[in-house]
Order: sequence, then structure tokens, then C-alpha cells
Amino acid sequence: MNSVQPKKGTDCYETLMQVVWSNDYESPIAKLDDLYHNAKENQWNASDLDWDTPIDPSNPTISKDHHTYCRMPFYRKLSKPQQEDFLAHSTTHILSQFLHCEQGALLTAAALAHSAPDSKAKLNAATQIVDEARHVEAYKKYVDKIAPPYPLAPWMKRLIDSTLQSNNFCKVMIGMNIIVEGLALNAFNRMYQQTEEPLLKSLTFNIIRDEARHVSFGQIYLAPTIANIHEDEREDLAQFTFDIINILLQGQKNVMDSGFLKVLEMSNIDVKDFTAGLKEAEQLGISRQLPPGQIHSVKDLMMPALIRIGLVTPRTKELFEKAGIPVTADLDVLAAMRPATPNLICQ
Repeated sequence: MNSVQPKKGTDCYETLMQVVWSNDYESPIAKLDDLYHNAKENQWNASDLDWDTPIDPSNPTISKDHHTYCRMPFYRKLSKPQQEDFLAHSTTHILSQFLHCEQGALLTAAALAHSAPDSKAKLNAATQIVDEARHVEAYKKYVDKIAPPYPLAPWMKRLIDSTLQSNNFCKVMIGMNIIVEGLALNAFNRMYQQTEEPLLKSLTFNIIRDEARHVSFGQIYLAPTIANIHEDEREDLAQFTFDIINILLQGQKNVMDSGFLKVLEMSNIDVKDFTAGLKEAEQLGISRQLPPGQIHSVKDLMMPALIRIGLVTPRTKELFEKAGIPVTADLDVLAAMRPATPNLICQ
């Protein structure tokens, strides 16, 4: 037992992750070399961004045309100070999720570095550790320019904890490099397209390149690995994949977590008024759901990748369909993202 006690309020648990030494410094997966080379070539320094860029917290970093809440009647009923506070704190809440998830990615990348049996996979995991550390640094600096960070959403915390506690390097890679990083890649792409704030735009551009490489790492390594394992083990991984995605989908249905309730409190907005505003917006056809034409992380990005690498079995295909998730192997959306994210492997 470690005698050094964590700080008060710090979440702490033990895992039994296997440590693997590899004396074979070659790899049958040739693309890992290319990916590792790209990782070295694409390193950037968060300190080099223009942190002197002034940011007005009362103005949204996301254009109002794309900001769902700004289109809702309840928002227009708020006083100007309430509108400004709500924009500042709701934006900080979103960016705080990015910040905390990057720390989760840092932890999982470290787990992969010592548990992956392939030496080239360890090298790629090591570059991902550096990437994630830089992302934590950058998002912390950016969030601090607006407001104090908000806590991680409970469902996302549960997803990342389930990944880290799985004690299986394939499950760690599925949970983070395929699921969480896939979700993040789509969120960052939307952020990049919708923001006009120059510092956030430059920060997001650099992070997108890193995240695309991390998603590709998961796809490149897992496809041949899963192809060569026993059917029972593959079914176990497929079940884990469904369970993790189910955590994601169920969690996204509830916006009113403790962090968002704090956003309302800081904006002097009554919870009942906000809830009534959501219902009114839905009656007018204004929903928090993605509008037509926007990419859905699970249906359009994750599912085709999961099918491609063998993580959807006939049994779990039925589970996905019962959960209302179309199972499609259409790679068109992934291919369309390829020019903007050159590190993304989609073919």
C-alpha cells in the first residue's frame, strides 16, 4: 500500500494493470512506425500560443448561431447580466469537460505504455502521454481565462473509471482511444468550425491533429489484435464496448448534473425556470439534439470504426439495435474528415 496519501478531495483507487516488458523491438503492424513518426513530427508547445489574446467571458467562444441555448426563448428572457454570466459559465463547463477528460486520457495512455505487449505500441502510447499532458496544460490555461473549472460530468467519470479499472490493455484502448477520443475528436471538430475566438481556434486545431492520431493508434493496433484472439475473448471485448457506449448514451440524456446546476446558480437562473425553458424550446422544435447535417459521434464515427476492427459481434449487434443505435459500416463520414485530420486512418 502506498504510504503517500492523496490530497483531500482527490479520487483514488487501485488497479491491477499488468506490466509487460518486450524484448522484441520490431512489430508486425507496420503502420505503427508511420504513426510514431507523425507523432514526433507534429509535436507543439502550448506555451507558444498567443496567451495574451484578450477573451471577453461575456461573449460566447461559440458563435450564437451555433449555440443551442442562445436560440431558446428562455435565454432571451434573461437580463443582459444573466445572459453574460450564463454564456461565461456554460462555456467554462464545456471546456472543463475537455480539461478533465484530457487528464483521463493521460492516465489511460500511461496504462497502455506499461501494459501493451508490443514495443511499438509502447512508443506510440508514450507520445500520447506527452500529447495529453500538453492538452491538460493548455485547457487549464484557457479555462482560467474565463472562470474556475467545473467538475467532470458523473457519467464521463464513470466511463473513464470503468476503462482504467478494466485491467486489460485492449479494454483500456477501446475505452479511451476509440470511445472517449472518438467523442472528443467530433466535439473538437465542431468547436473548431463554430468558434471565432482566435486563441481557442488555434488551440483546437493543434489538439485535433493529436486526437486524430490517438484514434488511429487504437484502430491500427486493435484490428489485427482482435482478429487473432479467441472468440470468447472477442465477445468479452465486444460486451465491454457496448457497456461503455451505453454509459455514454445514457449519460448524455441528462444535462442537469451537479456541475451544470452550479452554472445555473452562478448565473442566477432558477432550475425550474430553466427546465420549463427546455420544454418550451422542445415544443418550438428547438432541441439539444444534433440538428440535421451534423455528425453523430456514435452512429457516424465510432460504429463504423468498431465494426471495421471487429468489436461488433452478431450478439452485440442486436444489443446496439435494441438500444436504438444503427449498426453501419459506412466509412464515408470518417473519410470526409480525413483532409482536416490528416493523422486519421479511415481506409
